[in-house]
Amino acid sequence: MNAPAAIIAEARALTTTRFTVPGMKCAGCIGKIERELPKVPGIIAARANFSAKRVAIQHDPALDETALTAALLAIGFEAQPVAENPLGIDDAERKRLTRALGVAGFGMMNIMLLSVSIWSGADGPTRELFHWLSALIALPVIAYSGRPFFASAWMALSHRRTNMDVPISIGVILATCLSLYETITGGGDAYFDSAVMLLFFLLAGRVLDAVMRDRTRAGIGALLGRMGKSASVVGPDGSTRRVLAGELEPGMLVLVAAGEALAADGTVEDGVSAIDNAMLTGESAPEPVTQGAVVHAGAINLSAPLRIRLTRVADDTAIAEIARLMDEAGQSRSTYVRIADRASRLYAPVVHSLALLAFVGWMIAGAGWHQSLTIAIAVLIITCPCAMGLAVPAAQVVASGALLRRGLLVKDGSALERLAECDIALFDKTGTLTLGEPRADVSSLDAEARSVALGLAQASRHPLSRGLAAACLREGVTPAVIDDVREVSGTGLTGRFQGVDVALERPEDGAQALATRLRIGDKAQTITFADPLRADAAATLAALNAEGIDASILSGDRCAPVDDVARTLGIFAQAEASPQTKLAVLESLKAQGRRPLMVGDGLNDGPALAAAHASIAPGTASDASQQAADAVFIGEKLMPVALAVRVARATMRIVRQNFGFSIAYNLLAVPLALTGLVTPLIAAIAMSVSSLVVVANSLRLAGSAKQ
Repeated sequence: MNAPAAIIAEARALTTTRFTVPGMKCAGCIGKIERELPKVPGIIAARANFSAKRVAIQHDPALDETALTAALLAIGFEAQPVAENPLGIDDAERKRLTRALGVAGFGMMNIMLLSVSIWSGADGPTRELFHWLSALIALPVIAYSGRPFFASAWMALSHRRTNMDVPISIGVILATCLSLYETITGGGDAYFDSAVMLLFFLLAGRVLDAVMRDRTRAGIGALLGRMGKSASVVGPDGSTRRVLAGELEPGMLVLVAAGEALAADGTVEDGVSAIDNAMLTGESAPEPVTQGAVVHAGAINLSAPLRIRLTRVADDTAIAEIARLMDEAGQSRSTYVRIADRASRLYAPVVHSLALLAFVGWMIAGAGWHQSLTIAIAVLIITCPCAMGLAVPAAQVVASGALLRRGLLVKDGSALERLAECDIALFDKTGTLTLGEPRADVSSLDAEARSVALGLAQASRHPLSRGLAAACLREGVTPAVIDDVREVSGTGLTGRFQGVDVALERPEDGAQALATRLRIGDKAQTITFADPLRADAAATLAALNAEGIDASILSGDRCAPVDDVARTLGIFAQAEASPQTKLAVLESLKAQGRRPLMVGDGLNDGPALAAAHASIAPGTASDASQQAADAVFIGEKLMPVALAVRVARATMRIVRQNFGFSIAYNLLAVPLALTGLVTPLIAAIAMSVSSLVVVANSLRLAGSAKQ
């Protein structure tokens, strides 16, 4: 048994239950869950997936979901059990955050409009009126939009722990209370705008995080969606009944009609057909199957009915295993979330300590509590991490927009950081370096032969038939009228043209996998197909090499076609690589300190795309691969891959500049606020200006995607 198989077997020896844990907000939460749960008798291990807000618990089968839920609650986390492989997406949390973001944005814009008049010198009753109007808007907005932070902070404090939402909640509540006091007493300043603005920027980050987690789950759902939802089970008397995929059992005999997707793994007992198995092999050519052939869930039966004896069902199928690999590989992405969260957790206590120090220091110096608290609030506002928070997303948004105009969609802004760090690129062959569609060479056929070929090919949905029909149509061929067209399983198409037998059939020697033979009466001609390289494949690899990135091929295709492409491009290649092999190659590279970029399109590339340091898929890729990848390029050009790396590196340079400015701003602003030289109003203006500087610097990336 190989290593991956051994690991899988060991995992299956234990009962694993997965829970959704929405209260998991930071690295401290992850550490507590993974550290405390194994202390509970019967729990062997716990692994937290921050990006999916899920926890997988390996435990004694004697422990049920109720006991595990209680164990999580005992350490301060509410949880809900989830299905092993959920096909749906629960987007309730994202909807709540989006509504809160919308309310905060609406409130922020209206309060800022009122604040303009106050900043412009409005005084007396006018100032008081605008303060009250701001309060009437801000109080319900803060109460509603602040709930995600307040609830999380209360849950943490009630279980004697802390998280990053605790200092956020303290800051927002303190600023709101002081603003309300200023409004009631007719004071000169109120800071409702700053409190609501802070919530808006924080919620924007949470919404983006929720969207990316939903996309991760959508990728796994798309993968599992390729499985047949039901199957026709053959009874002892030969009758058939439709059974849902979840109710299938090993040993059952099922009848799979032409055009139907398999619902489980099995072995062909009767029938000859061809299947589309691209999800596992990445191979565009149909795979012929006959008695004794092993077939997998998700494969599509193309030609004729098959009787299949089931061997593995439900969670034991190969496609379900790929889904698990994608889920587990995606957990490595949380490293970046944890690093950012640790920075936030360090930043907030320092800022609040400085504010407390300012309050205590000024009280000792003889200032009243009002002045001391005002200075403390100024420290909180001026050090609000808006500029630092915008340093990365502002650059990412501009760069992503520039890339989109060049045909590349970046799904996750943080992917630009990983793309900039990549130092080696691994390409799948079919559909990535090549176009992934068989293209027929009809140049050797005369006009009549082309017409007959088109007439036959249009009667079939076979990939080679579709490729032949497309080639003929591009040549302006008019299809011949073919009588009595029939598709014979494992053989091809037959019919009659003007009283003569005609056929599209497999070559007799079978040497060419991508070929068919056109027979008209006694005359026969072989039509060859090719999966052509993308026109700019060589130029793209040269552009990557100029960026210091070596490229090679890692493909599930057969050795011969992979070697042909590798020789043409002058690069190293590894063929016949299974999903587990691809994953092992990537893990080996990462163990050597390399940061691989994976470019692939097949369902079999899903785990590799999820595990790579960064990943890109073509627009023609499977839904699961597009969901698993960080970016998707559109069209037949491959150059967007190299362009993405170049733009990503330019983006990281801008990000570093933004961070440098943010740090310099705080080093200058904090001492001024601590010494009382900055009022809350000036602090709010300074905070806004610092954010505008960061945005303006990021806009320089708008033209970075020009080739």
